Amino acid sequence: MPDRRSPLSPLRNEFYRRIWLASISSNLGGLIQGVGAAWMMASISTSENMVALVQASNTGPIMLLSLVAGAIADSFDRRRVMIAAQLFMITVSALLTLFAFLGLITPWVLLGFTFLIGCGTALNNPAWQASVGDIVPRQDLAAAVSLNSMGFNITRSVGPAIGGMIVAFAGAAAAFAANTVSYFAIVYALFRWKPDYPKNPLPREQLGQAIWAGLRYVSMSPNLGKVLFRGFVFGLTATAILSLLPIVARDQLSGGALSYGGLLGAFGFGAILGALGNQRLREILSSEDIVRASFAGFAVAAAVTGISTSIWLTALALVLAGACWVLALSLFNTVVQLSTPRWVVGRALSLYQTATFGGMATGSWLWGSVAENSGSSEALVASSILMMVGVAIGFVLPMPAFATLDLDPLNRFNEPSLRLDIRPRSGPIVIQIDFEIADADMPEFLAVMVERRRIRLRDGARNWTLMRDLENPDIWTETYHVPTWVDYVRHNHRRTKADAEITDRLLELHRGASPPHVHRMIERQAIPPSDDVFHQHPIDHP
Repeated sequence: MPDRRSPLSPLRNEFYRRIWLASISSNLGGLIQGVGAAWMMASISTSENMVALVQASNTGPIMLLSLVAGAIADSFDRRRVMIAAQLFMITVSALLTLFAFLGLITPWVLLGFTFLIGCGTALNNPAWQASVGDIVPRQDLAAAVSLNSMGFNITRSVGPAIGGMIVAFAGAAAAFAANTVSYFAIVYALFRWKPDYPKNPLPREQLGQAIWAGLRYVSMSPNLGKVLFRGFVFGLTATAILSLLPIVARDQLSGGALSYGGLLGAFGFGAILGALGNQRLREILSSEDIVRASFAGFAVAAAVTGISTSIWLTALALVLAGACWVLALSLFNTVVQLSTPRWVVGRALSLYQTATFGGMATGSWLWGSVAENSGSSEALVASSILMMVGVAIGFVLPMPAFATLDLDPLNRFNEPSLRLDIRPRSGPIVIQIDFEIADADMPEFLAVMVERRRIRLRDGARNWTLMRDLENPDIWTETYHVPTWVDYVRHNHRRTKADAEITDRLLELHRGASPPHVHRMIERQAIPPSDDVFHQHPIDHP
């Protein structure tokens, strides 16, 4: 019987507990700022599209910058990256507060500041989410992700209401000031954290190479592709409620800032219920069942929000929406983390965020445009219909189960001593591995080599081929290229314990008296320069 760990077990970790509590303060400030920005836009602009763009300006940078931020998170000290992001957001929030107090805020100025805060969030998120796996053991990772969601939604349940009261009684500038102050707790916690990162003997990858490596890894991991696509569809459809809620509160329910904050609080309360029930649902339902239920529940909530004129009925629908929101997004996040080794987890998470928040940013613009032309009620009902398409997608692209693979480094590779004196950047390097395979084992060998090819390409190999010797048909040669010697070493360090199953099966199929022979070669051009060709045999012209 599996070990049933407490959903609160990550809080036993001192730093995780400290940063979790500090993040509650920061999230509270962010939600207060969000209420102030949305309500200020609704006050200074009559355009429904401009109101919806407040949400887009906050999520858009995550779509645009997350991949770069993920590469930075995997290549640099994650603690320093988070500190830099938090200090940047403090500066931007302080300037926004100053502009608001001086009465200099226009719709586009407000969107600009919101966009910059979103940029700071985009830089911070991959580093923080990747750090969760550095802080807590693997068996506590799913609980830690759920606790992160719970912490955020604890603040969501009260933050918007507090934000609504601050805006109602002190104005939006006070809400912006509260957000500025809220960052200091998490900055203090980060300065106190002294992580012990494993030493990497290899030089840091260039940013462009690191980004490409992340894209390559995810593209060669089919399960991650499913998660990214489902996350995009969920973000595209589910963001309709959050984007249009200020308009619903103002027009459909004839409410003010307090009503808007209370409705967001109902959404946050539902999210807390979803986080508390998360672990139990995962024990009795599959990942796909949870995602389909989340899409269907959100569709019901959006339809009710679109047609309701009762604040209590709308609040009840938002409780359902909040529970579905946290169930789906925390599941997506956990599947990505458990399906990705540590060397690329920041980039994988950033691609997931790019997909999900890209869907949210696109959806904010889409549903804002629909509301502008047809009304907010029609936009919410249309989003509800599209959410049911998300349910149907699950029959074609079902979610993978939680990964049980051991993705820790395999650590079997020892860098060979070379007689030829080469530098880390010497290359290109060609690798050839000879196998002796009996005819009876050939079908299984070819099937295993299909998976071998995917692993090789996923971890950085190029031009992979499999060749058979015409004179000795039992000999098969696997060939691949890497740009430099350091890329070859890095390629082997990326192999995980889960990959060892493929290697071990190939060794079992090999019939040679000695292990498969590995040829490591460097390419050299033997074609003489064109000047030599023509100058050795000059042509006499008449």
